[in-house]
Amino acid sequence: MKNLYLTNRFFGLCGILVVAFATSFFVPLIFQLAQVALALSFALVALDFSLLFGKQNLAIARRKLPKIFSLSDANPVVLILTNQSRQRLFFKIIDEIPFQFQERNFLLHASVNPGETQEISYELRPLQRGAYVFNRINLFATTLLGLAERRISIPAEAQVPVYPSILQMKQYEYRAFDRLSNQQGIKRLRRIGHSYEFEQIKNYVPGDDHRSINWKASSRRADLMVNQYEDERAQQVYCIIDKSRAMRMPFDGLSLMDYAVNTSLAVSNIALKKYDRAGLITFSDKMGATLKADNKATQLSKILLTLYNESDRPKEANYELLYQATRKLITGGRSLLLLFTNFESSYALDRVMPILRRINNNHLLVVIFFENTEIRDFVNQEATTLEGIYRQTVAQKFMAEKSAMVNKLKQFGIQAILTEPQALSMNTINKYLELKSRGLI
Repeated sequence: MKNLYLTNRFFGLCGILVVAFATSFFVPLIFQLAQVALALSFALVALDFSLLFGKQNLAIARRKLPKIFSLSDANPVVLILTNQSRQRLFFKIIDEIPFQFQERNFLLHASVNPGETQEISYELRPLQRGAYVFNRINLFATTLLGLAERRISIPAEAQVPVYPSILQMKQYEYRAFDRLSNQQGIKRLRRIGHSYEFEQIKNYVPGDDHRSINWKASSRRADLMVNQYEDERAQQVYCIIDKSRAMRMPFDGLSLMDYAVNTSLAVSNIALKKYDRAGLITFSDKMGATLKADNKATQLSKILLTLYNESDRPKEANYELLYQATRKLITGGRSLLLLFTNFESSYALDRVMPILRRINNNHLLVVIFFENTEIRDFVNQEATTLEGIYRQTVAQKFMAEKSAMVNKLKQFGIQAILTEPQALSMNTINKYLELKSRGLI
């Protein structure tokens, strides 16, 4: 009986019978009709119970999950439901999804014919990295009569790890290497000069740069030949992630650090596809993970696993430790360092500026920090009160201070990106492609 639930339709029928018997005190003719309705109701309830509980295995269900979930992406989950009875059943499905989603009203509906198998799909968007545990699948089955429900609880425990966004990594890889169409976001940059490695000599075709003509090869072949160049390879690209409390600020449910994690994976993948060497450094009040730059086939997997295990810390970042780590870890010449951090005031930037300048003297440093989109949206609203005008003035001053920080970094020769969190991956990849195209790394 613990799997038996009475529906609203059953209690509605009981209410009608109570009203009929109560009315029969004043209209005796209704009493016989009420008795007939009561007997018919008992028969219908008994029939409904027999249809629901007459067979032990009324329905079965299983869950189909991907091997891993991608952080901040919509990940598909499929429930495969089979009706093993001889009548059409209506199901309410409560899948016990991981607690991290904090979904307290999760409910799916399905109508399945006898012997039919149906797939019900839904999507989950995880906002934290880590292990996500799924539990039981609960089915609440009703017949066409709908007077009672039978609960069918199916064990379906499963664990899925949530990794940095592999879907975004593939998406930006396609955009960066697609030569047939202009994908929105990724910029095509003109190559400047010949600061590239020689690749081959090929036949001249209209449109080739006449300055690349190889006159010696042309005289031997009695036809115009041109030198073809390619981007320099095996350059070191390090993603450096600040894990301090400044990166714990959430936007659209995702922390700034997780935005940086997703972007680091996407940039590292593109760097490896361009035959550069990708590495990783994380730091806060103490050093975190360090992964030396390499371009082996297993490097992207190492970066993915390292990012999966990283978590933020509630203390301030120690940039002195970062400088020491760059001196010891990064060897073999000038490298590109993509530093993901956040400065909420000019004072915070001025405090670490001497260290950033020293790092930039040894390598090409790109400081990437975030625009507060909520403050920007607040500034764009119309102020209707004196207090609102004061608040908007302070907000505008805050935004102007962010822009001034970008100019201050550029004055000292440090590359800087001020970006919305949602556009972080696109802007960072564009900066990498720009610096590579200009031959600065």
